[in-house]
Formats: sequence, structure tokens, C-alpha cells
Amino acid sequence: MGEKKEKLIEIVGEKNVLDDTETLDTYSRDCSFVPPRKPRFVVKAKNTDEVQKIVKWANETGTPLVPVSSGPPHFRGDTVPSEGGTVIVDLSGMKRIISIDRKNRVTIVEPGVTYSQLQPELAKEGLRLSMPLLPHRNKSVVASLIEREPTLIPKYRWLLADPLRCLEVVWGNGDRMMTGETGVFPKIESAWRRHRPLLDPSGPAQLDYYRLVQAAQGTMGIVTWAALRCEVLPKIQKLFIVPSKRLDELVGIAYRLLRFRFGDELLLLNSSNLASILGEGADEIKTLRDELPLWVLILSVCGRDMLPEERVEFLEKDITDIAQQFGLRLVSFVHGASNEEVLEAILNSSKESYWKFGYKGGFQDIFFLTTLNRTPEFVRTMYSVAEAQRYSTSDIGIYIQPVQQGVSCHCEFSLPYDPNSQIEVTKMQELFYEASEQLLKQGGFFSRPYGIWADMVYNKDAQSTILLKKIKGIFDPNNVMNAGKLCF
Repeated sequence: MGEKKEKLIEIVGEKNVLDDTETLDTYSRDCSFVPPRKPRFVVKAKNTDEVQKIVKWANETGTPLVPVSSGPPHFRGDTVPSEGGTVIVDLSGMKRIISIDRKNRVTIVEPGVTYSQLQPELAKEGLRLSMPLLPHRNKSVVASLIEREPTLIPKYRWLLADPLRCLEVVWGNGDRMMTGETGVFPKIESAWRRHRPLLDPSGPAQLDYYRLVQAAQGTMGIVTWAALRCEVLPKIQKLFIVPSKRLDELVGIAYRLLRFRFGDELLLLNSSNLASILGEGADEIKTLRDELPLWVLILSVCGRDMLPEERVEFLEKDITDIAQQFGLRLVSFVHGASNEEVLEAILNSSKESYWKFGYKGGFQDIFFLTTLNRTPEFVRTMYSVAEAQRYSTSDIGIYIQPVQQGVSCHCEFSLPYDPNSQIEVTKMQELFYEASEQLLKQGGFFSRPYGIWADMVYNKDAQSTILLKKIKGIFDPNNVMNAGKLCF
């Protein structure tokens, strides 16, 4: 083991190879129910050359690697080692914003760049990036998009990949490659000299390589930079809230708004999730939850360079008319916060503590893709399972995010619990497994199969599993990349 450490020190330097007990404990577990396992080393890479050397060394020595881009906390179990002797490749120190191209609305960032770091820099150039719902402060932008976390603006998401464009990836076999329209160039600088904006994610040739690393949990390779499509920063942004006692009423108006491409941010929340976003501490969250509307649709309207005030004004009138057609109304205030305060909350990262920890200190998420019209039946199933397990349905946070212009939607159930109570932990494990199984049987598409979901998903489709293993054998023949995850 001494020789391995010496070789890693040669690659990244002595201070970037860590094996102290505290550091290894930090990377040995996360907030999921995946069994903890200590890595052998944590290696902090500083650039692509070092990443490539680490991957080649792993192939030579048969050492499993787990790439990690975001700082703690971690939630899904994908960064917890599955095998002994694993080396964590920590990319969180690769924090360069390589370029911001205002003309083509593209930024290129390394995997350690967080939303809280990137958004202020983009704002200086009059740009912004569509974000997930309140990511934690240490969340890697690249990791979020590679894992297909939903963003809040469905009308700008033509593909599940958006706003992800071109990538640089070091495959599991040690080969280095740029994808998309940069794939025909030896270096990114060559693409810039040819005035390529890095907007086309397809290729090189006929294969869209970016799809192989998306939702792969680091089992195919390590992404070392990504080009991202940005949007023009609004000059005026106004938020509308549509409250309702019934989810199906909001589904109808959401479809209408999506059809006309009205608004930018568009999402649905139940009172429990909205209270967790607006409140601090269990008592305040519980009070807010009981006083807020059972369901809200949140919609923002933006005015940019061309006649911003006029645009917001006519859109507000049209949205008001649509709401009235569904027997609903727009409100400027919900209990505990104005529209401006809600807008400020959803457009930023979480505060010091992640917002889902506020109620009980721990949580588990169950999420999948479906169509918007089916979400009420999934909610009924979730409530039915929770009642059978004697879990309070009023504690369940629900987040529904239309994606790909409303063609499908991300449906997410957040289940708070006290991680310091063994009784609650045991009950949550049972509820998590049973609810996941029932929602999968009902037709929920678990496109990001973390933890126990991997077996549930891949056992249902033997042919896809065989194909994925063959692809893994091409790009990671020695199975060094995050072994044990997915069906590998």
C-alpha cells in the first residue's frame, strides 16, 4: 500500500493525498441508507492531466476509483465506496470558470464550480444559468447536470441534457476525449480559434457521447470540464403564485401555461415543501405548513432587453385570464412570505444548512419521471403507503417539476425523519423500500437509479442490462470506475 501512496504523491503532490481518519470517515458515508465503507485514500486532483494519470494508474494497479465533485453533504449513496481499497478522486478543488461567452450565451466550467460561485460571475456578463430547486451551497454545477437534476425552467429544456453542451471526459480506460462539436479538435483552444461556440452536444460522428456519462454515477469516466448554455439575465422578473386545495386543478393550468410557453421558472409544491423553504426550525415550518395553501403553482415571468415592462404586463394579463378560466386566481402573498421573498428563495442556493434538514434533521427523497397528468395518482399511492406504515402524510414534501417543455415531469417525495432515532431510521428504511417498489410498479420511471433502485430497475429489463455492461466493457474494461453501482 506504501507504493500506491508514493505513486499518487508523484501525481498530485503529498498534501493532496489524504488518509487521515477524519477525512476517510467523511467520505465513507452519506445521508442515504447505503452501508458505509472507508476509502483507502482521498486524492485531490487539480487539473485534467492529473485526473488522466490517476485513471491510468488505477488501471495498472486494479484500484477502484470514485469521482466526487460536490462538497458535503451527499445524499444518494453514489459517492460511498462499494469495494475495499477504493480511492476517492476529489474534484472539488477544480474551480476554474474557464470562459464566459456573452455573445453565444455559453460558459465553460470545471467540476468543482458551484452554483453560488458561478451565478454572480455570470450576472456580471448579463447571464444566468437555470438552477435546480435550492441546491446546497457546495453542489457542483457539472455534477448536478450530469446527474440530470431537474432545473426550474422547462421551456428552455429541449433535451434532458439541457443546459449541458460539450464535455471533456477521461474514460475509465484512461483515454481523454472532448464531446460534441469540440470532438473534432485536439484541444479546446483549437475550437476557439475556429470560432466554435460549443453549443452542439452531439458527436463526434454519429454517437452522442455525453449520454454515456449522464446519470452514470461516475461508472464510465470523469468529466473535467463542461460547456453550459446560459440565458440572458432578466431586467424585470415577477413571480406569480396560484394556490389550490387540489393538485389536479394546478395540473390543468400548468399544461396550458406550458403549451403557450408562458413564464420561465414553473414548478408545483405542496405546503410541506413550501414551508420548509420559507421557514427555519421545526416549529416555524410546522406552523407555516398548517397555514399555507395545500398546493401552489409558482410561475415567474421575465422581461429582458426588448420592452421588458410591456412584456411582463401583457403576460400577467394573459396568465390572469388563464387562471380565471380554471377557476383559480393569482396571489401576491402567501402566509409568511411575499412573492418577492419566494422568488428570492428559489433563485438562490440553500443557506448554510440544506433546506430539507430543517424539519427533522434528516430526510429521504424518492423521485422519478412521469407525465404531469399522472402525478395525482402517484401522490395517492405515496399517501396510501405512508398511512399503511403509520407515517404522517402531512410531513411528506412534494415537488413536481415539468421538464422538456412539459413533455414529462420530475415527481419527488421528500420524507423527513430524525436520523438520531433508531426507531425512526428503521421505519424510514421500510417506508422508503415499500414506497419505491409500489411507485415503480405503478409506472414511475426511475431514470436515476441510486442505491436499492438499481436492482429494482435493471432486474426489469435484462436486455438493457446486458447492453450497458457491454458498453461499460468498452470504456472501462478493468472496471475501475465506481464499481458496484448501477448494474456493473
